[in-house]
Amino acid sequence: MTGPTDARPLKIRIADSLRDKIERGELSPGEQLPTLEELAGEFMCGLTAVRDAVELLRQQGLVISQRGLGSFVRQRATARRHGMERYSRSRWAGGHAVLIAEAAAQGITANQIIRELAEVPAPPEVARRLGIEPGTAVWARRRTTLIEGRPNQLADSYYTLDLVERVPRLRDEDTGPGGGFARIEEAGIRLDEIEEEHDIRMPTWRETSNLRLPEGTPVADLYRTTFDVDGRPVEIMHAVIAGDMVHFSNRFKIPD
Repeated sequence: MTGPTDARPLKIRIADSLRDKIERGELSPGEQLPTLEELAGEFMCGLTAVRDAVELLRQQGLVISQRGLGSFVRQRATARRHGMERYSRSRWAGGHAVLIAEAAAQGITANQIIRELAEVPAPPEVARRLGIEPGTAVWARRRTTLIEGRPNQLADSYYTLDLVERVPRLRDEDTGPGGGFARIEEAGIRLDEIEEEHDIRMPTWRETSNLRLPEGTPVADLYRTTFDVDGRPVEIMHAVIAGDMVHFSNRFKIPD
């Protein structure tokens, strides 16, 4: 809604009005926006203001423009819900990796591609969480995960070399039924606690390319630390997740 006392710049008012229609479903995914001339007539303004408004929506990832055809409401990506229940032992102990089990429970298809298996210097944020010196050699499993065929996250897991000696399957491309968690527990290391840390930021150009992100789409930066029953960090996972393909949902008891 706009009025004579609305202090927002005209292009912002137009963009907000179109965004409201998209969010209410009046403009459906895949539907073409009115032409610039039609929008100018609707908002009783010049073409520059409506062109700038549509460009704002494009930068925010709400519309896409096709040369010679016009602008369209962007198709909504399939989101994967991240909740604490995905770490239930009953899921991955039953033979399914956390990613596959979580996606299947939501009725969507997920898979992953191994990007690298290698001994690498520990990045500072990983080293700090493992309690080692930055640059110390660690084992890295770098994957790209896909939801319904579209990349949704770049997930890199790090382990100390002494752990990998105890759990050699972590060096394999296929860690077997239940994934890495199952192999670690088979080695007699009981997993007990998980800490997740989230940040939202804009992606690097490489992340934009690897995740096929529409312009203006942020990413969720996730660090997950898995601890054993003695409180020792066992695995550090750093995931960069497409912001338009993730929904975090956690329900828990209020601590005393």
